[in-house]
Amino acid sequence: MTVQQAHTRFRDAFRQRNPLVGSFIKTPTSHTVEILGAMGFDFLVIDEEHAPFDRVTIDMALLAARASGTAGIVRVAEPTPSRLLAVLDDGAAGVLIPHVATVDKARAVVSACRYRGGSRGFSNSPRAGGYGAVAAWPHVDAQDASVTVIAMIEDPEAIDNIEAIVAVDGLDGIFIGRGDLSIALGAESPNAPEIKAATEKAIKAAQAVGKPACVMVNSIAETAPFVDMGATAFIVSSDQGFMRQAASKVLADFKAASA
Repeated sequence: MTVQQAHTRFRDAFRQRNPLVGSFIKTPTSHTVEILGAMGFDFLVIDEEHAPFDRVTIDMALLAARASGTAGIVRVAEPTPSRLLAVLDDGAAGVLIPHVATVDKARAVVSACRYRGGSRGFSNSPRAGGYGAVAAWPHVDAQDASVTVIAMIEDPEAIDNIEAIVAVDGLDGIFIGRGDLSIALGAESPNAPEIKAATEKAIKAAQAVGKPACVMVNSIAETAPFVDMGATAFIVSSDQGFMRQAASKVLADFKAASA
């Protein structure tokens, strides 16, 4: 199976609302991607928005995603056409786009990620085009078939516009950012009633047009209520979160054994 076929398979699985599990990558190194990818995570989100990634470290992380057989998704720091083009040319399986609060923004980011019907700048010379091995139009078709575009719904305005946003052609699905929504709405926590209501509204809107919704949780134990709402993809913690959890357990076990 080629890399493009693997990316298309991930996109198809996501759009068909198959159960998928991923995690955030916060550490700018290839090693955590290799470890988690080889363990069998369906996708890993390289976090340019909230971690110290630059184009070089993103490039290395995407190479590790390919090597370990997982879908490398990039959460871009800002959804400009140049940033989206950069990560897609470097071989990202898809993009996670922050603060998509309007239909116009949803349409703009989709356009920047698609060739046919869109405005993505063409080049088949980077990794995505096999460094020139894939001819122009086959490259266009392969990328349009394989790139997954996910909008982050994390603003009150996005909840107000959610039915129109999810209906945008070419948008593959949504991720509900409960943390940002909590801050924006002044909620006590991501589990507050107003955040639950916003999450339910977003998931139902996505379901109505046959698109998937993704939610972040700290552990698999937290997924049940979101599965009941209709979420099918989950980002569980992060590489740093896993390290903290494992280290905390070692320390607790050591203290218990030493008592």
